[in-house]
Amino acid sequence: VSNLQGPRYISPAPSGGFVVSEECGDVKVFTSSCKLLCSLSSKYGHRFGNPAGVCIDVAGSILVADEQLRTVHLFPEHGVPVCLVSTRLRRPAGVACSSSGHLFVADAGENCVKVFKYCVRPP
Repeated sequence: VSNLQGPRYISPAPSGGFVVSEECGDVKVFTSSCKLLCSLSSKYGHRFGNPAGVCIDVAGSILVADEQLRTVHLFPEHGVPVCLVSTRLRRPAGVACSSSGHLFVADAGENCVKVFKYCVRPP
């Protein structure tokens, strides 16, 4: 996959594709055949500051940590983005989520991992 603007983090997607965050740019979703499926900024009209960690939850939603905006947003396959965390983050970098709805955020600004609980639809 070429023509990325500073690729940073990558996560596999349930469909066999993958998601890539770009430094000071966007988050792009690719198919299993490495074709661009969509850009989250274009699909959702969302403006990122500096997208970092990305992951996919059990419902197939994409979660993105934004270092500059100090947030974590959830982008559902259908619907509007939801801000899951907007306080208590200094520099969110990596993100991961569990099947039980726990969100793990590596906060590089505080040298720790923070754990949050959020509602997730069953698969």
